[in-house]
Amino acid sequence: MSPSNGVFDGKVAIVTGAAGGIGRASAQAFAARGAHVIVADIDFDHGHETVALIADAGGSAQFVRTDVSLPDEVHAMVNTAIRDHGRLDYAHNNAGVAGANLPVAELPEAEWDRVMNVMLRGVFLCMKYEIPAMLATGRGAIVNTASGAGLVGYANQSAYVASKHGVLGLTKSGALEYGARGIRINAVCPGTVWSPMVDAAVASYPGLQADLEKMHPIGRLGTADEIAAAVVWLCSDDASFVLGHALSVDGGYVVP
Repeated sequence: MSPSNGVFDGKVAIVTGAAGGIGRASAQAFAARGAHVIVADIDFDHGHETVALIADAGGSAQFVRTDVSLPDEVHAMVNTAIRDHGRLDYAHNNAGVAGANLPVAELPEAEWDRVMNVMLRGVFLCMKYEIPAMLATGRGAIVNTASGAGLVGYANQSAYVASKHGVLGLTKSGALEYGARGIRINAVCPGTVWSPMVDAAVASYPGLQADLEKMHPIGRLGTADEIAAAVVWLCSDDASFVLGHALSVDGGYVVP
């Protein structure tokens, strides 16, 4: 992370799922541009590690342990920003979980609920509490992490695909409701990105990396930093006329 370039000086950002992967890269990107970052996650140790990485690079951040499926914890996360810093300017609603690789008829109901509670309910709850905080200052920007699987179907991932399609619906509805009130809401749709979860899967299944790369016309997997760059751009004034958009950052995954 380079020293602050001042684009977000004096601003406050929340990033959920910030203990690693895309969320960590996003938190670092906001901090590198001068924002104070609320690092939110259920992972205490790695969440604090993200905060330490930001501090070591000269940025400002604090950890708030947050389960995004629980309204009281999401409310407390947003209230921390208001209590400690008096404002909330940006939010990257990114927390997520992997889904079981099963056909619809074989998917346990509990697994459906687990995925939906984090991936869809979690984004709804974050928006529900972030939006009023942004309305208090008259402006803000929210980016929700959807997926290429929010734009196309994917066999044996029904809960994940349905949740990500739902995230795009929430994004579009929220954008229409609050765009004229100064809050821009958009989504980013990553392809497969190197992360601890992907690292573990590739290590467990020989040939998986090659199969994943073939799904991306660019010929490789993405990096968390590439997704984070899109997130902070969507929050910046450079994207001031972008509203309700699902931005694919996927190496061409949804092109074929």
